[in-house]
Amino acid sequence: MKIGIDLGGTKIEAVVLNAKGEQIHVERIPTPQHDYQGTLDALKGLVDRAEAAVNHTCTVGLGIPGTLSPVTGKVKNANSVWLNGQPLDKDLARMLGREVRIANDANCLAVSEAVDGAAAGKHMVFGVIIGTGCGGGIAIDGKVHVGGNGVAGEWGHNPLPWQNEQDRCHAEKIHCYCGKPSCQEVFISGTGLWKDFELVNGETLRGPDIMARVAKGDAEAEACIARYEDRLARALASVVNMVDPDVIVLGGGMSNVERLYTNVPVLMRQWVMGGECATPIVKAKYGDSSGVRGAARLW
Repeated sequence: MKIGIDLGGTKIEAVVLNAKGEQIHVERIPTPQHDYQGTLDALKGLVDRAEAAVNHTCTVGLGIPGTLSPVTGKVKNANSVWLNGQPLDKDLARMLGREVRIANDANCLAVSEAVDGAAAGKHMVFGVIIGTGCGGGIAIDGKVHVGGNGVAGEWGHNPLPWQNEQDRCHAEKIHCYCGKPSCQEVFISGTGLWKDFELVNGETLRGPDIMARVAKGDAEAEACIARYEDRLARALASVVNMVDPDVIVLGGGMSNVERLYTNVPVLMRQWVMGGECATPIVKAKYGDSSGVRGAARLW
């Protein structure tokens, strides 16, 4: 049996999959904030309780909001910044007494969906997480494509393409944790959505509240989600122009906004080279649990 763990910015989820890929145990806990040792302790506790629940010693795979550097062997690029510079796999392996396999959380989502999810059987899958942050990952024939630098698919930290004046104003006032200017994460994450609404309208609302106003016909909320869709379309068009995946799978909180699957593919066409784009954009079959299932499948 396999344990998969998804280490998110606000929650940690662990599941156990049996040989048939069936989920037989699940637990979610809050993520310790800015506490590396506390995070290690929380991860070990999840593994211990999972194995006690199924009465079996399992393999352990972990999805993280960053990646392991092939140069230093330590975490880099994590928006949970207390993980950066830490030998997370080695520390956790020492605590558990066995090897732990780690991959970027978006890569885990791509693997999960390519194996038995919304993109099952597709050759190249681009997985997107648009939640607290914004990440991307690539699965080829159901396996993680990491790349020589460990950053394949890390498209959230490229600049938003084809920026207009409103985009530039947004980027000047809302900065990415990574220190680079105009990262797509500050535009098309769930955080980027509500910060955009706050910037334009002077009112702080979280994503679900904005979408509730959209449903009621609120003009300011509608303008906000329309800006978001346009930006997401440009960002995904740049992916199509570079790697032309067979399918794009969306995960994270923003993937629950159903209108994205209708509006964004149409908007993408004007930005894809040649003006044609038939790339399917689909919702992750396993929703919030897709990344954790993919982490289990690292073994």
